[in-house]
Amino acid sequence: MEKKQQQEQEPDQSPSPSQTRLGERTESESSVDSMTRFVVPSLDGSPPKIVTIEEVSGIFKDLRNMELAHEIALNPDFKLKQYEPPTHSFEGRVKAMVHKAYWDVLRTQLERQPPQYDQAIRLLAEIKECIPQLVAPNERTISRINEVLDTDVIRQQAEQGVLDFKAYADFVILILSQSCSAARDEAVAELRKMDDVVDTFRSILELMALMKLDMANFMLELARKEISANSVQYEKEKLSKYLHEFHGKAGFPATEDWLQRNRSDVSNHQTIYNGYMELIDYPADKEFPELLRIDKERFAGISWRAQRLILCASLISIAQSPPIISQRPNNRAKLAKQLEIIMQDVKDETQVPAALESCYEQIRCLVNSALSQEQQPDMDEANLASLKSQLMQLSSKTSPVRSLMAKRLDLFVRVSLRADNHIPPPPAGFKEFEDELTALISSLLRLITYNHAVFGEQFFKILEKAGASAAESPSEPAAAAPMGGRAQVANP
Repeated sequence: MEKKQQQEQEPDQSPSPSQTRLGERTESESSVDSMTRFVVPSLDGSPPKIVTIEEVSGIFKDLRNMELAHEIALNPDFKLKQYEPPTHSFEGRVKAMVHKAYWDVLRTQLERQPPQYDQAIRLLAEIKECIPQLVAPNERTISRINEVLDTDVIRQQAEQGVLDFKAYADFVILILSQSCSAARDEAVAELRKMDDVVDTFRSILELMALMKLDMANFMLELARKEISANSVQYEKEKLSKYLHEFHGKAGFPATEDWLQRNRSDVSNHQTIYNGYMELIDYPADKEFPELLRIDKERFAGISWRAQRLILCASLISIAQSPPIISQRPNNRAKLAKQLEIIMQDVKDETQVPAALESCYEQIRCLVNSALSQEQQPDMDEANLASLKSQLMQLSSKTSPVRSLMAKRLDLFVRVSLRADNHIPPPPAGFKEFEDELTALISSLLRLITYNHAVFGEQFFKILEKAGASAAESPSEPAAAAPMGGRAQVANP
């Protein structure tokens, strides 16, 4: 204290930063504020920023929320799922041990003579606290729950040796049965059949956890329209905040490279349109655009949906060489469905050869079966060998038939994306796969229009910076809709 007063009286005698010995901390350096502030290195040559831990947490929370809003808007089937750690992970083993210990203690206490109810009373108190979150906000119901699950009354019953633990389980089951969704009725019925009170309460807590999940998904569904309607603006605001706080003018190298590779002399609109088309079959040796990375897996999924369609169309085209397929629409449609089933799990080029082998066997069986039904002889070995050879050539993306089908699909996608709320008839070879083709276009269109609504201005800024046409400025109204006549935001 005396030393501090002396420092306050003689401020001019305190050492300058250059005079402070190495290893010493000044008062400001050891303050709480200093220890919770960080230097964010510059990405673009501007001075580094000083931020607090709260600011860092806030910006990454914004990015996580942005990703969640993005997922809800684009995925109409999005639902929250119950988290369960992997069984053999450290977390999973610890959770299993803790839960086992909890229920073992409850069982041991209840089996004592006389029974001990400490754990049981705590369990009922926890259930009493959680139940109001799961039931309709009915004052009468809440009052009944508080009355029956009164901790003081339960404790008095335990002390007097008249506590009926099973009766409380039955009451909780009754309340849950009146509030749970129809999907949980079977679980409630199973609860009522249980005789072991410890197992009953364990299952009650499991059911309550599922009901919490149901409630969360119900609330999400109620908010989905509002989230979807505002998600584009929300994402743009969060992106702008991130760029301002952290990114500066550093740019997006992979996005810039993606746009430059697809540069068009016609317009910046065409450049962006070409870039979107490349996403359907993105080069493996190129880094994915940073601004679209949140949907990298979605684009990869669409890419393989397209490849499977190309393979199926190629297979059906080759398989039509026997008249029993080409001249029998029913046989052709039946074969097409079978080929789709075989190819549905193919997600990598290394899986294609094995899938083609299975397709050959399916084609051979169906053709010979159809021939037999019409009292015709089976295909001879020479024709079968020729058929298999042609089919196995499809394992290469450069094979003539696969290349032809890829070009037809590419043209179809380009025309469909340019069309105004109209998908043209399927190209030759794809007629039997029209449903999947339409679903592919719908998914791709939703993904492209949504991302363009969020990031379109950034794309135009990048092109403008790179010296693109002055007429294509990021402020022009059409910037958010490269596909003529399309809405800027796709409905999820």
